[in-house]
Amino acid sequence: MIELEGLTKRYGEKVAVNDLTCTVRPGVITGFLGPNGAGKSTTMRMVLGLDRPTAGDVRIDGRHYDRLKDPLTYVGALLEAKAWHGGRSAYNHLLCLAQSNGIPARRVREVLDTVGLTAVARKKTKGFSLGMGQRLGIAGALLGDPRILMFDEPVNGLDPEGIHWIRNLMKSLAAQGRTVFVSSHLMSEMALTADHLIVIGQGRLLADSSMADFIAQNSRSRVRIRTPQRERLLDVLQGAGITVVDPGAEVLEVDGDKSEAIGELAARYRVVLHELSPQRSSLEEAFMRLTAGSVEYHAHDGPPSGPRERPGPRQQWGSEWRKG
Repeated sequence: MIELEGLTKRYGEKVAVNDLTCTVRPGVITGFLGPNGAGKSTTMRMVLGLDRPTAGDVRIDGRHYDRLKDPLTYVGALLEAKAWHGGRSAYNHLLCLAQSNGIPARRVREVLDTVGLTAVARKKTKGFSLGMGQRLGIAGALLGDPRILMFDEPVNGLDPEGIHWIRNLMKSLAAQGRTVFVSSHLMSEMALTADHLIVIGQGRLLADSSMADFIAQNSRSRVRIRTPQRERLLDVLQGAGITVVDPGAEVLEVDGDKSEAIGELAARYRVVLHELSPQRSSLEEAFMRLTAGSVEYHAHDGPPSGPRERPGPRQQWGSEWRKG
């Protein structure tokens, strides 16, 4: 279990993490979400003692990280995928970690097999692709058979098979009663993986709830309706006090979870329905709605605005300049 209490980190006048209090519990996958610059990586670094808090406290099973005996058997982490010496093989990289932490050498072969790198175990890591690097980083996190796993963007660079594998791996680790704390910007993947969510914005806690509750509390529910008797249905709904969002649309929508009431009205007045489906916002939509006021870096659609400079000779004739 990871416990954060009033955790704060300042860099000069910049507050990266602001009075963050939450608990990451065992037996579930806890997703850690927030816009760029929200303080997620800083928080994870403070958990591992890589950054010292300005204020507050963070404990792992009741102790600070630097007080843990054999820390790799408590916490395995993937924060930076390419944290290795490129001249070493994957096997030797993991062997160094094992020997320096009192972990049996046989464990190296076990984790290489788990992450699918046995065939390239003796190859130098400088030739590894991003996906292979991710797998090696995950192997390092698993090396001590830890009770707590922390992953920052674990699917980065993985192909579809690899994404499916890491998703199932995290689920199996949580099912074993381990604490799994994972940060990612891929909302579709987080929706398939996480059971619980901790969401921060500008360093502050915005949400700490189950996945289902988070979506329910931060989304818009609606009912989608298609019928060949459109005008008849509009009259029926209006008579029942149910407002259609856009009466002129070909497909009708009603705010709220009113699918049962609409179905009963259609049956009573013999209105044919081709579709009557409740619609719920996705995790991405719920996340965007909650964090709209906490986004630090805003992009804009369309081409850049403002005056355009007249290109100079090197800009106009770039290819000719390069040929010379």
